Amino acid sequence: MFSRIKRLFCFAGLLSLCVVPPALAGECPLLLNHGFTNLQDDKPMPLCQYQGKVILAVNTASYCGFTSQYDGLEKLYARLKDKGLVVLGFPSNDFGEQEPGSSKEIADFCRLTYGVQFPMAAKSVVKGKQANPFYLQLAEITGSTPRWNFHKYLINRDATQVLAFGSMTKPDDKALLARIDEFLK
Repeated sequence: MFSRIKRLFCFAGLLSLCVVPPALAGECPLLLNHGFTNLQDDKPMPLCQYQGKVILAVNTASYCGFTSQYDGLEKLYARLKDKGLVVLGFPSNDFGEQEPGSSKEIADFCRLTYGVQFPMAAKSVVKGKQANPFYLQLAEITGSTPRWNFHKYLINRDATQVLAFGSMTKPDDKALLARIDEFLK
């Protein structure tokens, strides 16, 4: 889908940055033109509702060495949501089968163990050809696919820039926080 749109700029290094063309005024950006089911309430979760927000999309898992990042993600969300940041969780069983539970089990674990309030989509695939369309697009834009749980994509307010951060990047990482602050301005 995204391959039809010419990439304007890409930088590869410790993180990946790519710039995509902006949407026409009033239109949902192509990158956000996807819908999911909300993990917490089983209702539709169109990503267009986050238009104008800075988005941190994270593929998550309940039984991973990085699972404690939920705590930092929730703190980050609570601290910056009023400034325009939304953290979006995308549970996936793609890596080491570390997210085997049902939607209810995942939602209960996140809420009861880490107090997660940020929006989460129902479990989906985030790697390979079977990845959900949003993750396929994020990988194509950045050239960076999740190699493990808690891979992060940071999307600017108009969904024209996407940065990729690996699983080792914690929610309180200085480089990540600097880019979030830059995108929030």
